[in-house]
Amino acid sequence: MSEKIDDKKVFSLLEVSKSIHKTLEQRYQSSFWVKAEMSKLNFYKYSGHCYPELVEKQDGKVIAQLKSYIWKDDYQRINSKFINTLHEPLKDGIKILFLAKITFDPAHGLSLWIMDIDPSYTLGDLEREKQDTIYQLKNEGIFNKNKTLHLPLLPQRIAIISVETSKGYADFIKVIETNSWKYKFFCYLFPSVLQGDYAVQSIIKQLERIKKVRHHFDVVAIIRGGGGDIGLSCFNNYQLSKAVAMFPLPVITGIGHATNETVTEMIAYTNVITPTKLAEYLLQKFHNFTIPVQNAEKKISEWAIRQLNGEKMKLASEIKLFSLSTDNILISNNNEIKASKQNIIKSVGVFCSMKNILIAQLKEKLQLQSLLKTKNTSIEINNIEKNVENMSPANVLKRGYSITLLNGKSVTNISQIKNGDILNTVVHHGNIVSAVNSTHKSNKK
Repeated sequence: MSEKIDDKKVFSLLEVSKSIHKTLEQRYQSSFWVKAEMSKLNFYKYSGHCYPELVEKQDGKVIAQLKSYIWKDDYQRINSKFINTLHEPLKDGIKILFLAKITFDPAHGLSLWIMDIDPSYTLGDLEREKQDTIYQLKNEGIFNKNKTLHLPLLPQRIAIISVETSKGYADFIKVIETNSWKYKFFCYLFPSVLQGDYAVQSIIKQLERIKKVRHHFDVVAIIRGGGGDIGLSCFNNYQLSKAVAMFPLPVITGIGHATNETVTEMIAYTNVITPTKLAEYLLQKFHNFTIPVQNAEKKISEWAIRQLNGEKMKLASEIKLFSLSTDNILISNNNEIKASKQNIIKSVGVFCSMKNILIAQLKEKLQLQSLLKTKNTSIEINNIEKNVENMSPANVLKRGYSITLLNGKSVTNISQIKNGDILNTVVHHGNIVSAVNSTHKSNKK
Protein backbone atom coordinates (compact mmCIF):
# COMPACT_ATOMS: atom_id res chain seq x y z
CA MET A 1 0.00 0.00 0.00
CA SER A 2 1.19 3.50 -0.82
CA GLU A 3 1.57 6.11 1.89
CA LYS A 4 1.79 9.90 2.22
CA ILE A 5 5.10 11.52 3.12
CA ASP A 6 5.11 15.31 3.03
CA ASP A 7 2.04 15.27 0.75
CA LYS A 8 3.91 12.92 -1.63
CA LYS A 9 2.49 9.58 -2.69
CA VAL A 10 5.28 7.05 -2.08
CA PHE A 11 5.45 3.39 -3.22
CA SER A 12 7.73 0.76 -1.82
CA LEU A 13 10.24 -0.99 -4.03
CA LEU A 14 8.29 -4.21 -3.71
CA GLU A 15 5.11 -2.47 -4.83
CA VAL A 16 6.87 -1.09 -7.88
CA SER A 17 8.38 -4.52 -8.65
CA LYS A 18 4.98 -6.20 -8.32
CA SER A 19 3.44 -3.59 -10.62
CA ILE A 20 6.11 -4.19 -13.21
CA HIS A 21 5.63 -7.94 -12.85
CA LYS A 22 1.87 -7.62 -13.30
CA THR A 23 2.27 -5.33 -16.32
CA LEU A 24 4.78 -7.60 -18.01
CA GLU A 25 2.77 -10.71 -17.25
CA GLN A 26 -0.30 -9.17 -18.87
CA ARG A 27 1.65 -7.74 -21.84
CA TYR A 28 4.02 -10.65 -22.60
CA GLN A 29 2.02 -13.78 -22.01
CA SER A 30 3.32 -15.73 -25.04
CA SER A 31 6.84 -16.80 -25.94
CA PHE A 32 8.77 -15.33 -28.91
CA TRP A 33 12.00 -15.90 -30.87
CA VAL A 34 15.03 -13.72 -30.14
CA LYS A 35 18.51 -13.58 -31.70
CA ALA A 36 21.54 -12.57 -29.65
CA GLU A 37 25.12 -13.46 -28.81
CA MET A 38 25.58 -15.67 -25.79
CA SER A 39 28.82 -14.27 -24.35
CA LYS A 40 28.76 -16.55 -21.28
CA LEU A 41 26.81 -19.77 -20.71
CA ASN A 42 27.33 -19.83 -16.92
CA PHE A 43 26.47 -23.51 -16.45
CA TYR A 44 26.24 -24.65 -12.84
CA LYS A 45 27.13 -28.29 -12.62
CA TYR A 46 25.70 -28.74 -9.11
CA SER A 47 22.15 -27.62 -10.00
CA GLY A 48 22.26 -28.33 -13.74
CA HIS A 49 20.81 -24.84 -14.51
CA CYS A 50 22.40 -22.21 -16.80
CA TYR A 51 22.33 -18.43 -16.54
CA PRO A 52 23.50 -17.12 -19.95
CA GLU A 53 24.65 -13.55 -20.43
CA LEU A 54 23.05 -12.22 -23.64
CA VAL A 55 24.44 -9.26 -25.60
CA GLU A 56 23.97 -7.52 -28.91
CA LYS A 57 26.92 -5.72 -30.48
CA GLN A 58 27.28 -3.09 -33.15
CA ASP A 59 30.70 -2.18 -34.49
CA GLY A 60 32.21 -4.14 -31.65
CA LYS A 61 30.30 -2.25 -28.94
CA VAL A 62 27.58 -3.70 -26.71
CA ILE A 63 24.31 -1.93 -27.45
CA ALA A 64 22.02 -4.22 -25.44
CA GLN A 65 22.40 -6.87 -22.74
CA LEU A 66 20.06 -8.98 -20.67
CA LYS A 67 20.17 -11.81 -18.16
CA SER A 68 18.58 -15.14 -18.91
CA TYR A 69 18.24 -18.64 -17.54
CA ILE A 70 17.78 -22.18 -18.79
CA TRP A 71 16.35 -24.75 -16.43
CA LYS A 72 18.07 -28.09 -16.09
CA ASP A 73 15.59 -30.15 -18.15
CA ASP A 74 15.50 -27.54 -20.95
CA TYR A 75 19.34 -27.35 -20.97
CA GLN A 76 19.72 -31.12 -21.31
CA ARG A 77 17.25 -31.22 -24.23
CA ILE A 78 18.80 -28.19 -26.00
CA ASN A 79 22.34 -29.42 -25.43
CA SER A 80 21.48 -32.80 -26.98
CA LYS A 81 20.14 -31.03 -30.10
CA PHE A 82 23.40 -29.04 -30.41
CA ILE A 83 25.51 -32.15 -30.07
CA ASN A 84 23.46 -33.96 -32.72
CA THR A 85 23.49 -30.99 -35.12
CA LEU A 86 26.85 -29.32 -34.52
CA HIS A 87 28.70 -32.20 -32.86
CA GLU A 88 29.46 -29.81 -30.02
CA PRO A 89 27.64 -28.72 -26.83
CA LEU A 90 26.49 -25.21 -25.98
CA LYS A 91 29.48 -22.95 -25.41
CA ASP A 92 30.45 -19.35 -24.78
CA GLY A 93 30.79 -16.82 -27.57
CA ILE A 94 28.22 -18.07 -30.11
CA LYS A 95 25.22 -16.44 -31.73
CA ILE A 96 21.90 -18.13 -30.99
CA LEU A 97 18.25 -17.96 -32.03
CA PHE A 98 16.18 -18.88 -29.00
CA LEU A 99 12.54 -19.16 -27.91
CA ALA A 100 11.95 -17.22 -24.70
CA LYS A 101 9.50 -15.61 -22.33
CA ILE A 102 10.03 -12.39 -20.41
CA THR A 103 10.00 -12.97 -16.69
CA PHE A 104 10.29 -10.56 -13.80
CA ASP A 105 11.03 -11.37 -10.20
CA PRO A 106 11.04 -8.64 -7.54
CA ALA A 107 14.18 -10.09 -5.99
CA HIS A 108 16.12 -10.91 -9.19
CA GLY A 109 14.83 -8.43 -11.73
CA LEU A 110 14.06 -8.83 -15.42
CA SER A 111 15.25 -12.00 -17.22
CA LEU A 112 14.51 -14.07 -20.28
CA TRP A 113 13.48 -17.65 -19.74
CA ILE A 114 15.10 -19.56 -22.62
CA MET A 115 12.84 -22.44 -23.49
CA ASP A 116 14.49 -23.63 -26.70
CA ILE A 117 17.42 -22.81 -29.05
CA ASP A 118 17.61 -23.47 -32.82
CA PRO A 119 21.12 -24.93 -33.53
CA SER A 120 20.72 -24.44 -37.29
CA TYR A 121 20.82 -20.65 -36.81
CA THR A 122 24.14 -20.89 -34.98
CA LEU A 123 25.50 -23.12 -37.71
CA GLY A 124 24.33 -20.67 -40.38
CA ASP A 125 25.98 -17.74 -38.64
CA LEU A 126 29.27 -19.61 -38.55
CA GLU A 127 28.95 -20.39 -42.24
CA ARG A 128 28.34 -16.71 -43.09
CA GLU A 129 31.53 -15.73 -41.27
CA LYS A 130 33.39 -18.46 -43.13
CA GLN A 131 32.19 -17.33 -46.56
CA ASP A 132 32.98 -13.67 -45.78
CA THR A 133 36.53 -14.64 -44.83
CA ILE A 134 37.00 -16.69 -48.01
CA TYR A 135 35.75 -13.77 -50.13
CA GLN A 136 38.12 -11.29 -48.48
CA LEU A 137 41.18 -13.54 -48.83
CA LYS A 138 40.45 -14.27 -52.49
CA ASN A 139 39.74 -10.60 -53.18
CA GLU A 140 43.18 -9.72 -51.73
CA GLY A 141 44.84 -12.45 -53.82
CA ILE A 142 46.36 -14.28 -50.84
CA PHE A 143 44.04 -17.28 -50.56
CA ASN A 144 46.63 -19.70 -51.99
CA LYS A 145 49.78 -17.82 -50.95
CA ASN A 146 50.94 -20.28 -48.27
CA LYS A 147 50.49 -23.19 -50.69
CA THR A 148 53.10 -21.66 -53.03
CA LEU A 149 55.90 -21.90 -50.43
CA HIS A 150 58.62 -24.54 -50.65
CA LEU A 151 58.39 -27.40 -48.17
CA PRO A 152 61.85 -28.94 -47.54
CA LEU A 153 62.44 -32.43 -48.87
CA LEU A 154 62.80 -33.69 -45.29
CA PRO A 155 60.84 -31.37 -42.94
CA GLN A 156 62.45 -32.27 -39.60
CA ARG A 157 62.18 -29.03 -37.56
CA ILE A 158 58.54 -28.52 -36.56
CA ALA A 159 57.08 -25.54 -34.69
CA ILE A 160 53.83 -26.79 -33.10
CA ILE A 161 50.90 -24.60 -32.07
CA SER A 162 48.67 -26.62 -29.75
CA VAL A 163 47.44 -27.08 -26.21
CA GLU A 164 50.10 -28.92 -24.22
CA THR A 165 47.53 -31.11 -22.45
CA SER A 166 45.41 -31.93 -25.52
CA LYS A 167 45.03 -35.52 -26.69
CA GLY A 168 45.68 -34.45 -30.28
CA TYR A 169 49.11 -33.06 -29.38
CA ALA A 170 49.94 -36.21 -27.40
CA ASP A 171 48.88 -38.42 -30.32
CA PHE A 172 51.01 -36.41 -32.75
CA ILE A 173 54.14 -36.58 -30.55
CA LYS A 174 53.65 -40.31 -29.92
CA VAL A 175 53.48 -41.13 -33.64
CA ILE A 176 56.48 -38.90 -34.41
CA GLU A 177 58.72 -40.16 -31.61
CA THR A 178 57.87 -43.88 -31.77
CA ASN A 179 57.95 -44.38 -35.54
CA SER A 180 59.43 -47.79 -36.34
CA TRP A 181 61.75 -46.37 -39.01
CA LYS A 182 63.67 -44.27 -36.43
CA TYR A 183 63.19 -41.03 -38.35
CA LYS A 184 64.34 -38.12 -36.19
CA PHE A 185 62.38 -34.85 -35.75
CA PHE A 186 62.88 -31.69 -33.69
CA CYS A 187 59.52 -30.56 -32.29
CA TYR A 188 58.99 -27.40 -30.25
CA LEU A 189 55.62 -26.48 -28.73
CA PHE A 190 54.25 -22.92 -28.81
CA PRO A 191 51.26 -23.37 -26.44
CA SER A 192 48.05 -21.64 -27.44
CA VAL A 193 44.32 -21.53 -26.76
CA LEU A 194 42.57 -23.17 -29.72
CA GLN A 195 38.91 -22.35 -29.08
CA GLY A 196 36.81 -19.65 -27.48
CA ASP A 197 37.08 -15.87 -27.38
CA TYR A 198 40.86 -15.78 -26.98
CA ALA A 199 41.78 -18.44 -29.52
CA VAL A 200 42.35 -16.09 -32.47
CA GLN A 201 44.52 -13.68 -30.48
CA SER A 202 46.47 -16.55 -28.88
CA ILE A 203 47.25 -18.36 -32.16
CA ILE A 204 48.28 -15.14 -33.94
CA LYS A 205 50.57 -14.28 -31.03
CA GLN A 206 52.35 -17.64 -31.32
CA LEU A 207 52.67 -17.24 -35.10
CA GLU A 208 54.42 -13.91 -34.47
CA ARG A 209 56.80 -15.63 -32.02
CA ILE A 210 57.63 -18.33 -34.54
CA LYS A 211 58.19 -15.75 -37.28
CA LYS A 212 61.00 -14.20 -35.22
CA VAL A 213 62.87 -17.55 -35.09
CA ARG A 214 61.66 -18.98 -38.39
CA HIS A 215 65.21 -19.85 -39.53
CA HIS A 216 65.16 -22.60 -36.86
CA PHE A 217 62.11 -24.34 -38.37
CA ASP A 218 61.00 -26.00 -41.61
CA VAL A 219 57.24 -26.01 -41.05
CA VAL A 220 54.50 -24.90 -38.61
CA ALA A 221 51.91 -27.46 -37.45
CA ILE A 222 48.59 -26.35 -35.92
CA ILE A 223 47.27 -29.31 -33.93
CA ARG A 224 43.94 -29.67 -32.15
CA GLY A 225 42.42 -32.80 -30.68
CA GLY A 226 39.00 -32.75 -32.28
CA GLY A 227 35.76 -30.82 -31.71
CA GLY A 228 32.60 -29.75 -33.46
CA ASP A 229 31.98 -26.80 -35.72
CA ILE A 230 31.43 -24.28 -32.92
CA GLY A 231 34.76 -25.10 -31.32
CA LEU A 232 36.38 -24.61 -34.72
CA SER A 233 34.76 -21.26 -35.49
CA CYS A 234 37.95 -19.38 -34.61
CA PHE A 235 39.63 -21.01 -37.63
CA ASN A 236 37.20 -19.16 -39.90
CA ASN A 237 38.26 -15.80 -38.50
CA TYR A 238 39.62 -13.43 -41.15
CA GLN A 239 42.58 -12.13 -39.12
CA LEU A 240 43.78 -15.63 -38.20
CA SER A 241 43.27 -16.95 -41.72
CA LYS A 242 45.21 -14.01 -43.19
CA ALA A 243 48.05 -14.54 -40.71
CA VAL A 244 48.32 -18.18 -41.83
CA ALA A 245 48.07 -17.29 -45.53
CA MET A 246 50.88 -14.70 -45.25
CA PHE A 247 53.13 -16.74 -42.98
CA PRO A 248 56.69 -17.17 -44.38
CA LEU A 249 56.85 -20.90 -43.53
CA PRO A 250 54.52 -23.66 -44.79
CA VAL A 251 51.66 -24.16 -42.31
CA ILE A 252 50.15 -27.64 -41.99
CA THR A 253 47.00 -28.35 -39.99
CA GLY A 254 45.47 -31.31 -38.22
CA ILE A 255 42.66 -29.99 -36.05
CA GLY A 256 40.66 -33.14 -35.60
CA HIS A 257 37.45 -33.24 -37.61
CA ALA A 258 36.27 -34.83 -40.82
CA THR A 259 33.60 -32.44 -42.16
CA ASN A 260 33.05 -28.75 -42.89
CA GLU A 261 36.62 -27.67 -43.60
CA THR A 262 37.57 -24.35 -41.99
CA VAL A 263 39.15 -21.42 -43.85
CA THR A 264 42.46 -21.85 -42.03
CA GLU A 265 42.60 -25.44 -43.25
CA MET A 266 41.72 -24.35 -46.79
CA ILE A 267 44.52 -21.80 -47.06
CA ALA A 268 47.15 -23.87 -45.21
CA TYR A 269 49.96 -25.49 -47.19
CA THR A 270 48.52 -28.92 -46.33
CA ASN A 271 45.55 -30.04 -44.23
CA VAL A 272 44.79 -33.51 -42.88
CA ILE A 273 41.91 -34.71 -40.74
CA THR A 274 43.64 -35.53 -37.44
CA PRO A 275 46.93 -34.90 -35.59
CA THR A 276 47.79 -38.57 -36.11
CA LYS A 277 47.31 -38.21 -39.85
CA LEU A 278 49.44 -35.07 -39.76
CA ALA A 279 52.28 -37.01 -38.14
CA GLU A 280 51.86 -39.74 -40.75
CA TYR A 281 52.01 -37.09 -43.47
CA LEU A 282 55.44 -35.95 -42.22
CA LEU A 283 56.63 -39.55 -41.93
CA GLN A 284 55.45 -40.13 -45.49
CA LYS A 285 57.73 -37.30 -46.63
CA PHE A 286 60.64 -39.31 -45.25
CA HIS A 287 59.28 -42.44 -46.91
CA ASN A 288 59.08 -40.65 -50.23
CA PHE A 289 62.80 -39.87 -49.89
CA THR A 290 63.91 -43.08 -48.18
CA ILE A 291 62.19 -45.64 -50.41
CA PRO A 292 63.83 -44.40 -53.67
CA VAL A 293 67.16 -44.23 -51.84
CA GLN A 294 66.70 -47.78 -50.57
CA ASN A 295 65.66 -48.92 -54.06
CA ALA A 296 68.69 -47.16 -55.51
CA GLU A 297 70.86 -48.78 -52.85
CA LYS A 298 69.40 -52.18 -53.78
CA LYS A 299 69.95 -51.55 -57.47
CA ILE A 300 73.51 -50.36 -56.85
CA SER A 301 74.17 -53.45 -54.73
CA GLU A 302 72.71 -55.76 -57.36
CA TRP A 303 74.64 -53.96 -60.10
CA ALA A 304 77.85 -54.21 -58.05
CA ILE A 305 77.28 -57.94 -57.51
CA ARG A 306 76.67 -58.43 -61.23
CA GLN A 307 79.80 -56.45 -62.00
CA LEU A 308 81.83 -58.47 -59.52
CA ASN A 309 80.47 -61.74 -60.85
CA GLY A 310 81.19 -60.61 -64.40
CA GLU A 311 84.70 -59.53 -63.45
CA LYS A 312 85.23 -62.83 -61.60
CA MET A 313 84.21 -64.75 -64.73
CA LYS A 314 86.48 -62.57 -66.84
CA LEU A 315 89.31 -63.07 -64.36
CA ALA A 316 88.78 -66.84 -64.36
CA SER A 317 88.80 -66.81 -68.16
CA GLU A 318 91.93 -64.64 -68.18
CA ILE A 319 93.62 -66.94 -65.66
CA LYS A 320 92.76 -69.95 -67.76
CA LEU A 321 94.01 -68.24 -70.90
CA PHE A 322 97.11 -67.06 -69.04
CA SER A 323 97.75 -70.58 -67.79
CA LEU A 324 97.45 -72.00 -71.30
CA SER A 325 99.66 -69.25 -72.71
CA THR A 326 102.21 -69.80 -69.93
CA ASP A 327 102.26 -73.53 -70.58
CA ASN A 328 102.80 -72.91 -74.28
CA ILE A 329 105.55 -70.39 -73.54
CA LEU A 330 107.21 -72.78 -71.10
CA ILE A 331 107.09 -75.62 -73.60
CA SER A 332 108.44 -73.35 -76.32
CA ASN A 333 111.17 -72.02 -74.01
CA ASN A 334 112.09 -75.55 -72.90
CA ASN A 335 112.45 -76.56 -76.53
CA GLU A 336 114.57 -73.50 -77.18
CA ILE A 337 116.67 -74.26 -74.09
CA LYS A 338 117.21 -77.84 -75.24
CA ALA A 339 118.15 -76.64 -78.71
CA SER A 340 120.46 -74.00 -77.22
CA LYS A 341 122.00 -76.66 -74.96
CA GLN A 342 122.78 -78.85 -77.93
CA ASN A 343 124.21 -75.87 -79.80
CA ILE A 344 126.31 -74.95 -76.77
CA ILE A 345 127.61 -78.53 -76.46
CA LYS A 346 128.54 -78.51 -80.12
CA SER A 347 130.03 -75.02 -79.83
CA VAL A 348 132.07 -76.07 -76.76
CA GLY A 349 133.49 -79.06 -78.68
CA VAL A 350 134.46 -76.83 -81.59
CA PHE A 351 135.84 -74.24 -79.18
CA CYS A 352 137.91 -76.81 -77.33
CA SER A 353 139.45 -78.09 -80.56
CA MET A 354 140.14 -74.53 -81.68
CA LYS A 355 141.49 -73.70 -78.23
CA ASN A 356 144.37 -76.16 -78.55
CA ILE A 357 145.28 -74.75 -81.95
CA LEU A 358 145.08 -71.19 -80.62
CA ILE A 359 147.18 -72.10 -77.59
CA ALA A 360 149.88 -73.62 -79.78
CA GLN A 361 149.84 -70.61 -82.08
CA LEU A 362 149.92 -68.26 -79.10
CA LYS A 363 152.77 -70.19 -77.50
CA GLU A 364 154.78 -70.02 -80.67
CA LYS A 365 154.08 -66.34 -81.05
CA LEU A 366 155.04 -65.67 -77.43
CA GLN A 367 158.31 -67.52 -77.87
CA LEU A 368 159.18 -65.44 -80.94
CA GLN A 369 158.23 -62.21 -79.22
CA SER A 370 160.24 -63.21 -76.11
CA LEU A 371 163.37 -63.92 -78.20
CA LEU A 372 162.99 -60.65 -80.06
CA LYS A 373 162.42 -58.72 -76.84
CA THR A 374 165.43 -60.37 -75.18
CA LYS A 375 167.67 -59.49 -78.14
CA ASN A 376 166.54 -55.86 -78.18
CA THR A 377 166.96 -55.58 -74.44
CA SER A 378 170.49 -57.01 -74.63
CA ILE A 379 171.43 -54.43 -77.26
CA GLU A 380 170.04 -51.58 -75.10
CA ILE A 381 171.94 -52.86 -72.06
CA ASN A 382 175.20 -52.98 -74.04
CA ASN A 383 174.67 -49.40 -75.18
CA ILE A 384 173.98 -48.27 -71.63
CA GLU A 385 177.08 -50.08 -70.39
CA LYS A 386 179.22 -48.34 -73.00
CA ASN A 387 177.80 -44.95 -72.04
CA VAL A 388 178.36 -45.66 -68.36
CA GLU A 389 181.90 -46.76 -69.05
CA ASN A 390 182.59 -43.64 -71.10
CA MET A 391 181.32 -41.46 -68.29
CA SER A 392 183.33 -43.18 -65.54
CA PRO A 393 185.93 -40.89 -63.72
CA ALA A 394 188.86 -42.95 -64.93
CA ASN A 395 187.91 -42.53 -68.59
CA VAL A 396 187.11 -38.86 -67.99
CA LEU A 397 190.54 -38.32 -66.43
CA LYS A 398 192.16 -40.11 -69.41
CA ARG A 399 190.69 -37.46 -71.65
CA GLY A 400 192.64 -34.74 -69.74
CA TYR A 401 190.08 -33.77 -67.14
CA SER A 402 190.83 -33.49 -63.39
CA ILE A 403 188.87 -33.52 -60.13
CA THR A 404 189.55 -30.98 -57.38
CA LEU A 405 188.81 -32.15 -53.84
CA LEU A 406 188.55 -30.12 -50.63
CA ASN A 407 188.47 -32.21 -47.51
CA GLY A 408 187.56 -35.27 -49.61
CA LYS A 409 184.67 -33.53 -51.35
CA SER A 410 184.63 -32.35 -54.94
CA VAL A 411 184.74 -28.61 -55.50
CA THR A 412 182.01 -27.40 -57.81
CA ASN A 413 181.96 -23.66 -57.00
CA ILE A 414 184.71 -21.09 -56.43
CA SER A 415 182.86 -19.85 -53.36
CA GLN A 416 183.70 -23.12 -51.59
CA ILE A 417 187.47 -22.19 -51.52
CA LYS A 418 189.20 -19.58 -49.46
CA ASN A 419 192.83 -18.56 -49.19
CA GLY A 420 194.96 -21.07 -47.31
CA ASP A 421 192.80 -24.10 -48.15
CA ILE A 422 194.71 -27.32 -49.11
CA LEU A 423 193.30 -28.77 -52.35
CA ASN A 424 193.84 -32.31 -53.72
CA THR A 425 193.68 -32.43 -57.54
CA VAL A 426 193.14 -35.92 -59.06
CA VAL A 427 194.56 -36.49 -62.61
CA HIS A 428 194.89 -39.63 -64.78
CA HIS A 429 198.01 -41.04 -63.16
CA GLY A 430 198.10 -39.36 -59.69
CA ASN A 431 197.18 -36.56 -57.25
CA ILE A 432 198.41 -32.98 -56.96
CA VAL A 433 198.34 -31.28 -53.51
CA SER A 434 198.34 -27.47 -53.50
CA ALA A 435 197.64 -24.51 -51.22
CA VAL A 436 195.30 -21.65 -52.29
CA ASN A 437 196.89 -18.26 -52.41
CA SER A 438 194.12 -16.49 -54.20
CA THR A 439 190.82 -17.10 -56.12
CA HIS A 440 189.28 -15.35 -59.07
CA LYS A 441 185.62 -15.54 -60.12
CA SER A 442 184.80 -15.98 -63.75
CA ASN A 443 182.62 -13.36 -65.44
CA LYS A 444 180.72 -16.13 -67.34
CA LYS A 445 177.31 -16.95 -66.10
